[in-house]
Amino acid sequence: MVEYRTHMKIIGDILSTTRDELRDEDGATVTYLIRKANISHSRISRILKTLVSQGLLEQVDVQGSNKYRISQSGREFLQAYYTFTTFADNFGLTI
Repeated sequence: MVEYRTHMKIIGDILSTTRDELRDEDGATVTYLIRKANISHSRISRILKTLVSQGLLEQVDVQGSNKYRISQSGREFLQAYYTFTTFADNFGLTI
């Protein structure tokens, strides 16, 4: 049986990718996030728009290209997400 990721898991993947896996301090491109988060362009566009409007990601214009990097609020959210996920796993719950 295939296990699908929840919306929260996808958000966690996007935030952790912008936090951990970047060699470029300017941020991650949409294409990079699509590959790393394994999600379609249309879906990631909606999610990125939401994450930027909520202050979890920062959108940066670098040489005419939009890049995304995690904000301090995003780091705090991601830490709380990991804490809650661990807590839920300890009780056998899936998020």
